[in-house]
Amino acid sequence: MSRQWIHLTVNSRPLSVPAGTSVAAAIARLDLGFRRSVRGQTRMPLCGMGVCFECRVRINGRPGQRACMVPVTNDMCVEVDAR
Repeated sequence: MSRQWIHLTVNSRPLSVPAGTSVAAAIARLDLGFRRSVRGQTRMPLCGMGVCFECRVRINGRPGQRACMVPVTNDMCVEVDAR
């Protein structure tokens, strides 16, 4: 049985992850962080089940998506605000 891989980009960086992976888990592979606080601190997901909203990212141009609740799809374009 072969594993299906999904190809996406995160902040224009190409990434391949196994099918069924959440966007949050995919971003974690790149060690980018998810967003910045108003004081400039890197924010990371806390709950992994869509409650804390710390994993909000832009997916295919749509802002405010909770990365822990969205499975990756091919050609997905994810943008995080963690510079």
